[in-house]
Amino acid sequence: MKKPHSTRSNQKPPSAKKPKASTQEIIDILEDMANLLEIVGANPFKIRAFGNAARELDSLPTDLPDMVASGDLLEVPGIGKGIYGHIQEILETGTFTEFEELRNKVPPGLLDMLKIPGMGPKKVKTLHDKLGISTIAELEQAAQDDLISHLPGFGQRSQERILSGIQRIRNYSKRHLLSIVTKEADTIYRDICKHSDVDRALIAGSLRRSRETVKDIDILVSAKRPDRIMNDFTALTSVDSVSAKGDTKSSVVLKSGINVDLRVVSDEEFPFASLYFTGSKQHNTDMRGRAKKLGYKLNEYGLYKNDHPTPCKNEEEVFRKLGLDFIPPELRESMGEIQAAENHTLPELVTQQDIRGLFHVHTTYSDGTGTINDMAQGAKKLGLQYLGVSDHSQTAVYAGGLSPAKVKEQAAEVAAITESLKGFTVFHGIESDILPDGSLDYEDDILAMFDFVIASVHSVFNLSEAEMTSRIIRAIENPYTTMLGHPTGRVLLTREGYKVYINGIIEACAAHDVIIEINSHPSRLDLDWRHLKSAREKGVRIAIGPDSHTVKGMEDFRFGVGVARKGWLTADDVINTYSADRIRQLFRSSREG
Repeated sequence: MKKPHSTRSNQKPPSAKKPKASTQEIIDILEDMANLLEIVGANPFKIRAFGNAARELDSLPTDLPDMVASGDLLEVPGIGKGIYGHIQEILETGTFTEFEELRNKVPPGLLDMLKIPGMGPKKVKTLHDKLGISTIAELEQAAQDDLISHLPGFGQRSQERILSGIQRIRNYSKRHLLSIVTKEADTIYRDICKHSDVDRALIAGSLRRSRETVKDIDILVSAKRPDRIMNDFTALTSVDSVSAKGDTKSSVVLKSGINVDLRVVSDEEFPFASLYFTGSKQHNTDMRGRAKKLGYKLNEYGLYKNDHPTPCKNEEEVFRKLGLDFIPPELRESMGEIQAAENHTLPELVTQQDIRGLFHVHTTYSDGTGTINDMAQGAKKLGLQYLGVSDHSQTAVYAGGLSPAKVKEQAAEVAAITESLKGFTVFHGIESDILPDGSLDYEDDILAMFDFVIASVHSVFNLSEAEMTSRIIRAIENPYTTMLGHPTGRVLLTREGYKVYINGIIEACAAHDVIIEINSHPSRLDLDWRHLKSAREKGVRIAIGPDSHTVKGMEDFRFGVGVARKGWLTADDVINTYSADRIRQLFRSSREG
């Protein structure tokens, strides 16, 4: 498109200061503004104004900051005084006020859903209005549960395209959620273990250490005929392409887009290779340093004393030779684990087998797909003894939040189901929104009806660190708050957590006997494991909550256990290991205290 001729001087005005946003970032913000306006059903003319402005900026022949400074931008069609002012504000601050105000009213995951091919603002709005879908993870689950194909404007093919679009996004992601990589790795691992030439096999790398996101899959095997293993590995049906193929290492890219490295060593080298390829890098450096102090040399091939190999049957024996207790893989992050292993003070970490019950599950009363009875029966099949139901509170209208009348109805149903399920207990809870001023969104007489209350932030994420910390601490101080849900609000690979002084939050929870949740939904894994050791040292109890909206989603508690283990937690640190009677007593004492 031909640009209008400017009668102004062609001399570039001096730049007063460096812009806070690039031209592309400004275009992105204006496009996001147009999308947000369409999602909330704003005036169509206003929507088009922001969309047109973004397109005009995308084809500017001149540097944008210079055009703003000179005023030339006002001569560009589609750039009125209002949008010109917004662009000035973005250049000065990195955003503009109206955009931030609107963004705080709309769940941030809705914009993320627009990245999926074929998903426009109207479709996103329909999915949000009809099904309460606010994130890509929820969208994927709804499509898998066949909840989308029946909606107006969609259909079976649309639903399939949504799933393939989500997968396409993942294929090009540099990192992957732990849950996705675990599923892929388990399948390949089983295939490799069946191979007649394999003596020992191990999933190594950051996956073995239960990191929240994983770049690729590392599998280690010991064998005498690596060539045959490599041939079969590179020919697996899940392999999309072969990056490299050798005698001791081969690399492939799976159809899911995840890279897999397979290494083959001798059985004598296996214990040392498993240590090395599990990592972390800094842990390995620390281990080599300790070995050197003791007169050894340690690498991926062996442990040597005066250049003579020191045979070890397994990892436990390698640690023992270096005067250490066995360090579980999850702790190998150079956070004091070697000193604790030397002093025999490593904790006995919680295991999946220790878990007796779960909290933070949603039902059909709000935005879940299973009834209370469905979820309870699913928990029983997992071998659990109790379940804490916690649907959304009334402020979360988009998620079918419970009115006070619905709360009373649900309380009666919970009591009836517990009575019918002999030996299994359903606790009645709520996930209550923490409002911007730090209050919870029910009056005290309603909050008093629940066995437990999970307080969570679901909106207004752009507060300063001091404001957000104060907001959450006020909720912690509420005598009805039992747990703090997903404390930082992060969504892995999608959204950073809001600004909050997490040590202050931990101290407040310790002071008011409030439990902190490890939200074990694969896209959250929040609280981050790096803060759990501090919480444990301050005596804060931890709860594992799958934040499940489906029966199958409750199985995600295992990822929460992995986070707990990385955070040095024992069974007694995690309340899910308590009996139902002990939980009931804990909830009562918390309320009375």
